[in-house]
Formats: sequence, structure tokens, C-alpha cells
Amino acid sequence: MNLTRRSLLASASGAALLGGLAACGGDSSSSPGGGGGDSTDLRIWFMEDSIPEETRTWLKETFESQNSGATLTIEVQQWDGIVSKLQTSLASKDESPDVVEFGNTQVALFSSVGALLDISDQEEALGGGDLIQSFIDAGSWEGKLYATPLYAGARIYYYRQDLFAAAGIAVPTSLDELVAAAKALDAANPEGTPEFSGIYMPGADPHTNEGWLFTHGGQYALQEGDTWTGNLSSPESQAALVQVQDLMLNATKYALDSNDNVQAAHQLFNQGKLGIYSALNVAAAKIDQAMWDAGKVGVMALPGLTPGTIGKTFSGGSSIGISANNHNLELSQALLALIYSDEFQTDMAAIGGWIPGRTSFTSALEGPTGSIAQEIIENSVLTPNSPQWGVLDGNNVPRDFWTRIARGEDVKAVAAELDTTIADALNQS
Repeated sequence: MNLTRRSLLASASGAALLGGLAACGGDSSSSPGGGGGDSTDLRIWFMEDSIPEETRTWLKETFESQNSGATLTIEVQQWDGIVSKLQTSLASKDESPDVVEFGNTQVALFSSVGALLDISDQEEALGGGDLIQSFIDAGSWEGKLYATPLYAGARIYYYRQDLFAAAGIAVPTSLDELVAAAKALDAANPEGTPEFSGIYMPGADPHTNEGWLFTHGGQYALQEGDTWTGNLSSPESQAALVQVQDLMLNATKYALDSNDNVQAAHQLFNQGKLGIYSALNVAAAKIDQAMWDAGKVGVMALPGLTPGTIGKTFSGGSSIGISANNHNLELSQALLALIYSDEFQTDMAAIGGWIPGRTSFTSALEGPTGSIAQEIIENSVLTPNSPQWGVLDGNNVPRDFWTRIARGEDVKAVAAELDTTIADALNQS
């Protein structure tokens, strides 16, 4: 299926999704709190691999001890198909969870139709200026806050510093130097490893590729007033796309890897088949300890355009909010406050390995990536904050776009086509 056809299907499914969700906000406008019954049995949805098991246990036990007679059920959901499941559940008074975790690019899809409660009055109590700002932006809609940052993952570049040394290549300090180093390392292949690549740069990993886009000052689309305009044809975006395609065609053998392969790319790194590998900070635990112990692995942030600066990566992670169809407003607010307690936030860093929503607790991060994770997140950038972007993303439109770049298609032609597709989708009423 070509991208234009797929985008039309995405737009159609987006209209259906938003239409179905419109029912969520019907009751919130008729009562000050929205939802807010008197049930003492609360449910919270966390996503798979988000919250450590012992942290979930602590949350349940502490919440129930602090709220006599109340119970908390924690349900772990799978990412696959979650948007459709949220559409159905949040619209139902009976089936809606009370507090919900979302991918941060999904929040606008639900806040824009009244599926979430306005929690603007809780922002300061939950952390205020300590909260990840890009996530506050993502959780806001028309001047009100509907979701706060639960955690973020810093996109780290792991590299084989022993191979850099063997090939006589300096560790890059700018984006141009990184491109040159990856290509030189690919050509050198110091250990003569079969299927070796200087860098892992597949089209199926949009969030890695977006680092080049954002660092160059590009974006998928820009908004002026109420109108979105595609931005992939801008000079800044084009400079990024040219560099990314250069790496895909000349520094990696894995440009057309599948999404499943992307999730398992640490195995290639462990096998000595990659010189540079981009992944979240929590991926450090997946790299063989023997490689760390031998001093073979280094870590760095994506460099900026100017030597010595840090680039701008996608601010991936999760946000959390209260359903407009919650069953007890006071208890839901108490649960959200407990999630932003010192204990929970420390656990998210020390045990979960994530950058917690309250950034001051990033100091609890352990391991080799902890020293650079906070600065990476503070320089992070969002994709377009629009309900329709969540639909486009859910239909893999960005992934398909980068895969076309990986296949060697003309970057100007692909960008022009996508500018139209994205603008048409984002400008839908």
C-alpha cells in the first residue's frame, strides 16, 4: 500500500476515533469534577514495561494504607492496540479506568475530546517547574493541563570505543562528525566482522531518525494560528533527510530492518556487528556486561550542529491523567499525588531506569547513562501536538516515510508528498 493511500485510511480512522471519543466529554461539562462518583475501588492502567513490579506493589499497599477502605487494582496493558482500547474504555462510565498512562504523543487525541479531566489546579502540587516541560506541553490542550509526565527515556548513542580507537577515528563532537565517523568505521570494520555496520540506522526506527530532523531545526509540520503546514520540504528538514539517507545507504546494512528487528538490535551490538547504536537509556542493561567490564562501550548524546553541543532528540515516554469518567475524584487525585511522591519518583529512576516526571529525581539514575540523561531530555523535542498526529503515528505514517528514505527514494519528492499528507490530516476539523 503506498503512503498516500495509507494516509487516507489513517485520516478516515482518525475521524471515526475522534467521533467515538466525543462522547467521553459529555458528562464532564455537566459537573465541576467530571466523573467523580463515590466508589472506593479504583483502577489504574499502566503500560507494559513502564512501572517496575515492586514499585506497583508499593503503590497499591501505600495507597490502600493511606485511604482506609479503598482498594487499588493495577492493570498492565499492552501497547499494541491501546488507542482503540482506550477509545472504548474511556467513553464508558462503567468500564473506564480512573487513572491512565498514555504514550505522550497520544494525549492530545484524548484531551481534545474531553476524555480526560482538567488537572491544571494540581500542576504545582505534583511538581510544577520540576516537571518535564516538553511533556507538560504535550499534556496541555487549549490552555489547560490534562496529563503530566510519568517518565521519559533519553535516547543514548552507544558506541564501540575500542573500534574507534583501532580505526584511528575520534569520538564525534558534532552531527557532521558523527556522520563522517559512522561511514569511516563502516569502511574500516577493524575486527573484520561479517555483516558489520558503522551505525544502526533503520527506517523502522523513526525516533532515532527524528534526532537528525530536530537537530537541524526541521520538523514534520508547523502550526501558525489554527493552520498546520508540512515542514519536511524546508531547507532545515532537507539537510537532515540528506544526512540520514547518506547513513542508511553508506554506513549500515540494516536500513530496511523490520520493527521487530529494531527492538532486538542490542543483539547485533552484542555480537560486534554494530559500531554505533541508538536506544533508550534503559537499553544499557541489555548490553553484555563483559563488554562494559572490558571498556569496549562508550555512551554519548546525539551531538549538535556545533562541536561540543547536544542535539535535539524525540522526547519519548509516557504521561498520566485522570479519566473524565473516573469513579471517585478525590481518590483519583490522591493516587496521582502519590505517583509524584518522592518514593515513587526515586523508584522510577533507581529501579525502573527511566527519567522520572520530576526531573530532579534523575540523580537517582544508576549506570553509565545517568550523567547525560537529564540534559538529553531537557533538549528534547516533540512531534506535532495534535490529535490527528496520534492517528498518523498509530497508522505508522512516520515509519513508512523513513522507510522510503531508507530505500533510496528521492528525498525532495517524498518530503513534498508527506507535507501534503500531514497537513491534510492535521487540518481536519
